[in-house]
Amino acid sequence: MTGQNDEHIIEANGRARIIIRNGDVVEVGEPLIRNCPLAQRFAHPIPEMNKEHIAANIRYRIAAFGMCTPDRQVEDDREFVGFGASEILSFGMKMGLIDAVVLACDGAGTVIVTRPSMVQGIGGRMSGLVSTTPYSSVISRIKAGGGIVLDPEDGTMDQVAGVARAVEEGFTWIAVTVALPEDALAIRRMFPDVMIVSVHVTGLSYDESQALVAASDLVTACASGHIREIAGKKALVQAGVSVPVFAMTKKGKELLIEKIRQSDDPVLIKPTKLPSLGGSQPEPLI
Repeated sequence: MTGQNDEHIIEANGRARIIIRNGDVVEVGEPLIRNCPLAQRFAHPIPEMNKEHIAANIRYRIAAFGMCTPDRQVEDDREFVGFGASEILSFGMKMGLIDAVVLACDGAGTVIVTRPSMVQGIGGRMSGLVSTTPYSSVISRIKAGGGIVLDPEDGTMDQVAGVARAVEEGFTWIAVTVALPEDALAIRRMFPDVMIVSVHVTGLSYDESQALVAASDLVTACASGHIREIAGKKALVQAGVSVPVFAMTKKGKELLIEKIRQSDDPVLIKPTKLPSLGGSQPEPLI
């Protein structure tokens, strides 16, 4: 499972294409945006989207929790952002509203997890995984925590097949994170009751954004102007203003509202036309 093909490709921090080999960053592409208010609040902040800052952030992740290495930690209970996809889904699992989440995990590929701490430990620390090398140590940790790895040999990422496997395993309240419109549409057609959470949408075209929004229960806006426009006009609830999350269905709305209800943080509730955008937005919106 390791050796000469020890390579991971991710798109993160302004959708820069990043290649990691043998535990180090070997290539960083040009980011599509100049800055992001969320990235400025990372544990290792990115004050400006450039190759140097992005590489430093990724190296911090490698050192801090073993991202893209055999030492990858897969469980965590800390919330990194209030309404991140993993925070929302791990909350839903804690409340008994979700019994399995299909995610992409570096060092494993598509996985099905059943612990809130694993939803957060994997999803809260990973964005835009394009391809990965599977590690037996990471896969063992996931299995020990009650998780399922779709393809332990090759680390394949296939969210549609991951949902199908979760259904086969007998789970009934399944959620999945998707980045590709075709995956979202296929899952909605084949498994209409699955909760679809769309992530990593920066840089999608108008048509791609429309397709993703049409199939999703929840959509993260990232740095997408199209998502803000399309999802914002149709959303039932918006959480956050700088990098908002939109609930597109009653199921998505109920999950967001329940998370707000259970939180100890102060919240402003105000009927208004959506999208409601304030504060600093990612620049540029694309």
